[in-house]
Amino acid sequence: MGILQIFTLLGALGMFLYGMNLMSSGLQKAAGDKLRSFLSAMTSNPAKGVLTGLGVTTIIQSSSATTVMVVSFVNAGLLTLAQAISVIMGANIGTTVTAWMVAFLGFKADISLLAVPMMLFGFLFSNSKKNQRQNIGELIVGFSLLFLGLSFMKNSVPDLRETPQVLEFVTNWASHGFGSVLLFLAFGTVLTLVLQSSSATMAITLIMLSMGWIPFHMACAMVLGENIGTTITANIAASVGNTQAKRAAMSHTIFNVFGVIWALILFKPFTALVGTIIELFGLPNPAAEGFAVVEGSADTSTAALYGLSMLHTLFNTINTLILVWFIKLIEKAVVWIIKPKSQEKEPFRLKYISAGPLATPELAAEQAFDEIIHFAQISRNGLGYAKQAIAADAKQFEELREKLVKYEEISDRIEYEIAAFLNGVSAGDISEATSMKIKAMYKIIGELESLGDSGEAISRMLSRRNEHKKTFSAETIENINMMLELVDGAYEVMIANLTAAHEGTLTDIKNAYTAEEQINVLRNELREAEIEALEDNQKNYQTSVYYIDIINELEHMGDYMINISQSLERAFVEE
Repeated sequence: MGILQIFTLLGALGMFLYGMNLMSSGLQKAAGDKLRSFLSAMTSNPAKGVLTGLGVTTIIQSSSATTVMVVSFVNAGLLTLAQAISVIMGANIGTTVTAWMVAFLGFKADISLLAVPMMLFGFLFSNSKKNQRQNIGELIVGFSLLFLGLSFMKNSVPDLRETPQVLEFVTNWASHGFGSVLLFLAFGTVLTLVLQSSSATMAITLIMLSMGWIPFHMACAMVLGENIGTTITANIAASVGNTQAKRAAMSHTIFNVFGVIWALILFKPFTALVGTIIELFGLPNPAAEGFAVVEGSADTSTAALYGLSMLHTLFNTINTLILVWFIKLIEKAVVWIIKPKSQEKEPFRLKYISAGPLATPELAAEQAFDEIIHFAQISRNGLGYAKQAIAADAKQFEELREKLVKYEEISDRIEYEIAAFLNGVSAGDISEATSMKIKAMYKIIGELESLGDSGEAISRMLSRRNEHKKTFSAETIENINMMLELVDGAYEVMIANLTAAHEGTLTDIKNAYTAEEQINVLRNELREAEIEALEDNQKNYQTSVYYIDIINELEHMGDYMINISQSLERAFVEE
């Protein structure tokens, strides 16, 4: 095998991986928010969760993408741990579709002949001015590159039958009984860890099998190893998340490792079952003693490829059917394995909205309002980090900035989830009073999201201040803290009004007007004093700009909160 052939093989692998990623990305973009809402809504019970994971992964052709998406939702509090586990189980079944697609299209039909013409259509679509067509173009290009890469891989792999010494070496490694099974399992695990794609490793395994490099049983062992290796992607994604996200990723590992353990214990009968199923299609039994892929024999090649794909599907399906009844036990296990950090807080969790609207729209509206109050409390917590960031040193500031950015992202997600829930409620038969309340809730969650934006905006101002090596004086910090105290007081008033409206005891919002007026007065006083100091050359202009921008942003937060109370007044206070 020459240097050029090695680089051709590696380049083909790169093309396959890039095509897979491009196709998955295009599919996700084309599906848009529908996929996201589908994933977060259709998880009210384990069966729905499994079907959801299966469906989404079948569509986007990437279990890693589905799992990472699930981990991010858990991190945001949009899915519970139990819901995430069921979706991950379904994703494992969905990913087996890729193996069937590669086995059938990549080996039975020479789809690479169509791949280049398809690139033309992909190029034309990707240059369209419409986003949806661009996404479809990306999908087509990715699909074409995937099968072109597969074709190049097949053609660049040497025929070991022409090099008896190498063939004998490989055969020796595969002739040590159960020890060889464990060896090839480890090989499949490591290869998937390196490539970060179980689909790519599966394609390589299919090629090795079809070329006669390895016997069927060793290919099966590699597939089992790939199921362990693929869990690393979710764990990497969860490493920067909260405790719940890490637990969701760990559940994926437990699921696959458990499956591999029972599959190893029942290795011979399991592979025999696969072989029997393939025989039912009139093909040779790939698990039979002495079976080998014969050059020029379409039946033996097809039997091997279909057998491996069948094993992959059966493994994940049987594993899901076993473990779907033990989701609560898996949840307890990962909670025991991964302990929360002592300083970690978990405010990012939807507490009252689960998977979809309740049967009674009025009760569902009440549930949404509970969640809005919870959203307001989360938003208020973010203000505490803004206060700490004002006087923090460089290291502390970066940590606090990350938290403020995270709060802004969480606010976006929670707003979306509540809005999606309210959409479902509005679609039902609701009274005029409930309709008015829902309209108010739409307005309120928009303003709460804006409060999250303000916290992130303040962190950006402070970041620019630090970049220009400017610092606030003790007096300036004290003035900002005065504004922060008033804003925190406005938060308290806003949450009190939200609670009163929910309980039906809200009579007026005079307290909100008073809080907002106090903020406005102090903002004006501080701004005018700073401008006068600038005119007298007592202050640095750039530092003063950052200071004024911050107190203006804090005043905007007061505006958002009075808007919330006004929405409550219009919808909940009787004239």
